[in-house]
Order: sequence, then C-alpha cells, then structure tokens
Amino acid sequence: MRVVGTIAVVDAEGCTGCTICERICPTLAITMRDRLAVIEDQRCAGCNVCEQRCPEYCIKMEARPKTFVMATDLAKVDRTRIHELCRKAHLHPEQLICFCTGTRADELAAAVLLGARSPEDMSFMTGVRTGCTVICHQPILRILAAAGIEPTPPPRGWQWYGRTATTWEISEETKRKYAGRGFYFDADVELMERAVAAPSDGEGGTL
Repeated sequence: MRVVGTIAVVDAEGCTGCTICERICPTLAITMRDRLAVIEDQRCAGCNVCEQRCPEYCIKMEARPKTFVMATDLAKVDRTRIHELCRKAHLHPEQLICFCTGTRADELAAAVLLGARSPEDMSFMTGVRTGCTVICHQPILRILAAAGIEPTPPPRGWQWYGRTATTWEISEETKRKYAGRGFYFDADVELMERAVAAPSDGEGGTL
C-alpha cells in the first residue's frame, strides 16, 4: 500500500509537451493534451518521478488537501487463491516485494485476482513500483506470468523491462557447465522452495 499525500502540479507556461513525464509515470496518471501535461488526480501516486525528470523543471509536488491510500483489500479475495498464485510465482505470500512502499507478494496476487493486468495496473491498485520504480518490477512480472498474463507494454512508456530468468529456470546444460565452479543450483532451488512453502498467515505460522 502507499499513502499518497502529494500530487504533481504542472506549470502550464513552462511545459513544452516533451512527453517525458507521460512516458515515465508508473501509474499512467499523465496524458498530453494540446502539448500540455495533464495529471489525473486519483491516479497520481505522488511519487515525484515526473518532477525529477522534467527537463523544464515545470512540475512540482504539492500537498494534497486530503491524503488517500493506494491499496488492495486482501479480504476481497480467497486467501487460498492468493497463496496459490504467490507460490506458483515462487514467492512467499509475506515476501516483501517493494522496499519503497512495503508492498508484499500477497497484495500483488490479490490485485491480479481482482483484475490487474499490467505493472501499471498493479501500481495503481497497490502503490507498488512508485518509489524507485525499478527493483520490484521483476517479481511483478513473475506474478503476472504465474497467472497466465502476458502484459502489453503501454503505447507510450519507458518503464518496461523484460522478465529475467529465475533460479528455477536455469537449464540443465548451464547447471552442468558450472557444476565444477562452485555453483549449486539445485541446492539453491531446494532452499528457496522451502522458504516459499513456509507457513503464512492463516496457515499456522509466518516466514
């Protein structure tokens, strides 16, 4: 979840319509209208990425009159389904995915089960990926893949990264090639599987 207390405000006289802010917004809160950046109030996560990247310095973060929370209510989804999706993605439900917002894997899984179909959807529904916007991207893609979803990159956007291979996907050929060099891939998988399978909330314990 993310508590949103600020909003991006555009200086119309300074905006040149370069589209940089539109392309980097993690929640797709910015659109260009007549070469002017326009902020959609309830989609803006107050992450200040646009402010930092604006070449004309015409975007400023201002305090909102009232804060609101970007979050997905876990109670709206059967917890068994949440746990199944997390573990299919090789993630423990309580695993911290986004260090910037404290978002866990179970909330991301719940967002997908409630209709999220892209990283931008998940950012809007949970607040994930609205800090550094980078580190949590891979587990987001893993959860989407585990749900059978192949997200389509937005037509105008730079915040997109292909999914990297996980320990579980290393080929047997690669394992054999590096077996004599101190790499123990199968042992790593076994250890990580034990961590992923550890009891979570409602299952008799926590990780």
